[in-house]
Amino acid sequence: MAARLHSFADANALARHLATDIAKHLRDAIAARGSASMAVSGGSTPKRLFEDLSAHDLDWSLVTITLVDERFVPADNPRSNHLLVATHLLKNRAAAANFQPLYQNVASALQAAAIATEKTADIGNPFDVVILGMGADGHTASFFPGGNHLARAIDADAPRGVMTMEAEGAGEERLTFTFPSLADARFLVLHIEGDAKKEVLEKAEAGTDVFEMPIRAMLNRAPSTVEIYWAP
Repeated sequence: MAARLHSFADANALARHLATDIAKHLRDAIAARGSASMAVSGGSTPKRLFEDLSAHDLDWSLVTITLVDERFVPADNPRSNHLLVATHLLKNRAAAANFQPLYQNVASALQAAAIATEKTADIGNPFDVVILGMGADGHTASFFPGGNHLARAIDADAPRGVMTMEAEGAGEERLTFTFPSLADARFLVLHIEGDAKKEVLEKAEAGTDVFEMPIRAMLNRAPSTVEIYWAP
């Protein structure tokens, strides 16, 4: 239940260092348990990180990658996190990794969440690495202020797995891992860039209302230390 800030001169330096740290944790997991698991976030911030990480030399065939959250859209949709990861991470050496999407080609997000929960049940108990982002409204994963299932999603006693979320600021209906699924990761990272995000972080750290800024659930309640990687 702590957070630790790592500051870097610029986004390139951050990406290099974080990619190196992630690769180390994945190698350590493989050495200790024979495989490794990682859940990553979408958005524009991690593109540079994914590019750097994809070139690291490790046995990617023993790594399973999934998403922290996803929009309920097919993988070829430009707003799909799956497409982002396929384009920027599942390449070079990391092309050998196993990828488990959250989106499923079914009629509803609720059905997709149930299928994704079943398919990811064996790969994150806990995850070896979780990479979170943060929005200007203080959301992380798809824990949006005003989300229709926010209270359940960030409940420390919620079941592990994937659930749905709708919110005014979310755009499409979402699929998201619950708080307990992410918060005990062996390496729990919040990756943010820019002075504006630093201000959002400082506001979050100064308050306690998790419904106003759901990132506070991670910062204040996660059993793992939140390693914050930031560059201006």
